[in-house]
Amino acid sequence: MKAVVLTAPRRLAVVDDLPEPVPGPGDVVVALEGLGVCGSDLSVYEGHRAVPALPWVVGHEAFGRIVATGSAATGRKVGERVVVEPNYACLDCADCRRGLTSACPHRAIVGMDAPGLLAERFAVPAGFAHAVPEELDVRDLAAFEPYVVARTAVKRSGITKGERALVLGAGAQGLLVCQSLLALGAEPVVVELHPGRLARAVSLGATAAGDGDRGFLRLYETTGAAQALAAALPRLAPGATLTLIGLDSAPLPLTMEQLVRGQLTVQGSLIYDHPHDFRAALDDVTAERVHPSVALTTRYAFADAPHAFAEARSQPGKTWIEGPR
Repeated sequence: MKAVVLTAPRRLAVVDDLPEPVPGPGDVVVALEGLGVCGSDLSVYEGHRAVPALPWVVGHEAFGRIVATGSAATGRKVGERVVVEPNYACLDCADCRRGLTSACPHRAIVGMDAPGLLAERFAVPAGFAHAVPEELDVRDLAAFEPYVVARTAVKRSGITKGERALVLGAGAQGLLVCQSLLALGAEPVVVELHPGRLARAVSLGATAAGDGDRGFLRLYETTGAAQALAAALPRLAPGATLTLIGLDSAPLPLTMEQLVRGQLTVQGSLIYDHPHDFRAALDDVTAERVHPSVALTTRYAFADAPHAFAEARSQPGKTWIEGPR
């Protein structure tokens, strides 16, 4: 079976000798139709995030069709198209029982500490393979998982219709946050240095931030760059809520005095919670309130996956890879 594996930092190989997946009782086997490439995949590719072993199958933002089912995967059928929720929570720990599956300490993170999905076929726990309507555009499915991340962050922030929000970054995650805000009737105002990315955000209905834009009560940080957040702090009004989505190991550029005197609320938003966040996002896409495909710019064939990863950082939007033909 074909797969794309990491053999060393910045070295991917397309192999054809991977064993066929065998579904456990509660699993389904999915034939890959497409997969999006995100920043965490690139961290693995570049060697910044260690994986358990090499060679390692990469990728996690996958969709495809069920080709086999385990004995206990009731209600699932061969031929069903699915999107994968690539964070398999245990559903039994204290965090899972209180609904915060995103914090599950036993969570299998696909492509990071569990094998990735950039392969002809792969096994997935049936509850983490969400059925999708046939009529959905495959490009929306290729960017579906990061849309769930963006939508969940916006939901957790508590923003409502008519509010104005400052969005830091107009990469894939920033564009999807903008789209989620627009679907709610909120107004995204974007800070982005890359002119092409900024133009894409404006084409969606966002506004480019000007030098005089101040007084924001909502901020969404998607760049994962502490310096971007530092530059944005003077734009906030007292009592603002900051929702951080991007990841950076640097300390926050925020003192206790700034936090207290500004009466700021800072919240982190990590991925999404199972299963309702995926289902709610699917409702948005099915009803055409959003089109996650706005984040996509470049499509590659499966055989060209090494080039897709090598060139992804230079793309103005999100890269995706088609399943093997």
